[in-house]
Formats: sequence, structure tokens, C-alpha cells
Amino acid sequence: VTLLALVACGTRPPHPRFARAGVATSVVASTTTEPPTTTTTFPPTTVAAAPRPTPSSPSALANAKAVMSPNGVALTVTGHDGNAVEVLTPCENTVKLTDAAVIAPPRVILDPGHGGGEPGAVGSNKLAEKTVNLAVSQQTKAALDKAGVATLLTHAGDYRMTLTARTKLVTALKPAAFVSIHHNSDPDGPHDGPGSETYYQVASSTSAQSKRLAGLIYEEVVAALRPYNVAWVGDTDAGAKYRQGSSGDDYYAVLRQTKGVVAALAELAFINNPPEADLLARADVQQVEGAAVARGILRYLTTPDPGSGFTQPYARTTPAGGGGRGNNCQDPPL
Repeated sequence: VTLLALVACGTRPPHPRFARAGVATSVVASTTTEPPTTTTTFPPTTVAAAPRPTPSSPSALANAKAVMSPNGVALTVTGHDGNAVEVLTPCENTVKLTDAAVIAPPRVILDPGHGGGEPGAVGSNKLAEKTVNLAVSQQTKAALDKAGVATLLTHAGDYRMTLTARTKLVTALKPAAFVSIHHNSDPDGPHDGPGSETYYQVASSTSAQSKRLAGLIYEEVVAALRPYNVAWVGDTDAGAKYRQGSSGDDYYAVLRQTKGVVAALAELAFINNPPEADLLARADVQQVEGAAVARGILRYLTTPDPGSGFTQPYARTTPAGGGGRGNNCQDPPL
């Protein structure tokens, strides 16, 4: 990726380092300016249908790790049967396809959290987390594609996909970076600036690079959101951090089940905080968030920047929001 491409995505040279809660932090300046007042609107819950992919030849399918179905659903290949590929569906069913297109291994995979009948957190304005997660992921992909970085969404439409189906797709394709995009709920209280959080792997061979990726995304997202003058909320340990389960392994499945791939989970803002929910309902703010995540990923791929905002997490005993399992899961048309 050239510097010209980085600039096209809104990246500027880092400004002087400054201190945040006693931690030296380097932030790339965002192109965000104080936003004008706009009418709050909700983004669509579905995306425009992409052109049907051209089916690959039987010989190409024989070596595929993942394929795109005729309706644009990304699927992990689990086996072969003559000219057909056996694939794992979003709900973890097994089917055979003969008219699928091979997915070339992308540089980046993005995972919009939740989907379909699993809305995630819901704001006071009735905005579902799944909706804004998908919209921001699409904006992130658009920015990375513009910079010449091949990027795949685990799911490009509003449908259910289990955590296992998501992570098997990632480990099959082995991208250079994997980021799961979410929006948070249940903060500790008011926060001085955005209460954004990113999580990195601690029980993987890729932990050091996962930490760097999480720190870079954190820098970019906080810098991009800070100009919005709202009553922010957050946890007292907001920042780039980790969470371990009782066994010492990574708590979050998208980090635990992607060992060997550099992965991060991003909680960009608090959707259950009414002022933040109103921001997140705006298409321009979704674009700002997506561009910020893309800048963090681009810096991870193209620079040795270490990232920052790292914080020591406090012990958590309450489970995170549920979801990601196969119960009552209905596959989309393939």
C-alpha cells in the first residue's frame, strides 16, 4: 500500500505524542471535523445484492478452502464429492454446491457482530447493534478496498452466523488480520471522551501482533470520535486490553478460536448510551468509524507502529452478551 493510498483513506502523519492516563499514546490525526447537525436516520438492515459470482471450474473447486455461494454467502469448504464442494453454512449445517466461486485468500477479514434474529444490544432509539456493525464493517471494507487491500466480510448481509462458522472461515483463509466489529453496552459510567475498547489475544502465538493491531485501532477510533461533543460513557478500564476465561484462554470466541491468525475485537462506542446511539444512527458517523478502523488496520499492515492505549483490565465475573450459537438459527438462501 503506497503512502498515496494511505492518504486517500484519510491517514496523516502522526502528530506529537501525548499522555493518556499516564500512558504514552501516539494518535494519527483524523480528518473528522466538528459535525454539522443532521437528521437522524437509520441505515438499511440489508445490503444491495452483489452481482452473482461466476462459478469456478471443478478443478479450481477441488483446491478451494472457502467459496462464495451463488447468493454471495461466504462458506468454508469441509470436503469434496466429485464436482461438488461440501461446505459449512452460517448455521453450521453441511450442504454440497457445484456452482460456487472460489474465494482467494484475502489480506483482511472483517466480522460484523451479530445479525439476523440476533440483534445484539439495542439503543434507546431502537437502533440494533447488528445494523450499525454491518454498516461500519461495509465502510471499513470500502476504505481498505480503495487502498488496494483485499478484504472479505464474514457475512455481507443481515443474517445469523454462528461463532464457529465465522472463525472456521477465518482459520481456513488465514488473513494477515482479522477484526470483529461491535458496539458496546452497560458502561461503568460517564467517561472523559469516547469509551472505545479493543481486545487482543493473550493465549496465541500471534498475541504480540494482536496487541499491536488492537492498540492501533483503538488510537484511530478514539481520535476520530473525540471531536463529537456528546456525553460519553465508558468502563473505567477503557482502552486496548484483554479478557481471559476461567481456564486462562481468551474469553471471546472470535479471539480464542482464531489462534494463529492475528485477531482483534473492537467495541467502538456504547449503543445503549442515548447520545451515542443517536450518533451511530447517522451514516456520516458510520463512515467516520469505518474509516478509522481501516486506518488502524492499514497502519498495522504497513508500519511498525506499536499502538497504544493499553490498559490493565479489572476482573469481570458477569458474562458478556450472549449470541453466536446455533440454536434457532436459520440459514440464508445460498
